[in-house]
Amino acid sequence: MSRDAIREQAVIADLLAQSPTGAEHLLPVLQQVQATVGFVSQDAMRQIAQAFNISRADVYGVVTFYTDLREAPVGQYVMQLCMAEACQSVGCRELAAHATHVLGVPLGQTTADHRIHLEAAYCFGNCALGPTMRIDDRIVGGVTPARFDELLAELPVAASSERGAA
Repeated sequence: MSRDAIREQAVIADLLAQSPTGAEHLLPVLQQVQATVGFVSQDAMRQIAQAFNISRADVYGVVTFYTDLREAPVGQYVMQLCMAEACQSVGCRELAAHATHVLGVPLGQTTADHRIHLEAAYCFGNCALGPTMRIDDRIVGGVTPARFDELLAELPVAASSERGAA
């Protein structure tokens, strides 16, 4: 077992020791793991399932249902492009084509430098101001390809550019 895996296991054990393990607490615990570690690994799911006395499939089902929970590390920034109908009517497909070209990755992938994870999403409730995108927790409306380039340039570069990296 790697040092990172041992450290992750210890962090999760500490979170579990501080958290109730009733079924209604599963999502908050998964969110805590996500916030602390950066993603919810298969090992973490196994550890959580054991603590909650539920199947790993039950934990996996929750992790894969919620789009903000991740099974693997993603880039320093997560960029989500709204692909819902209202945004489609005002150019989200063109925006997605531009973003994938500029970043050099298809939707659902992370750039080689681990800086940006680009993915499709469906509706941020900002339909009147589409196309809309979310950068981490920030919703931005009226995003044109030129505005995308500006937003990308505004993102600071951190020392470690992968969430969940040691």
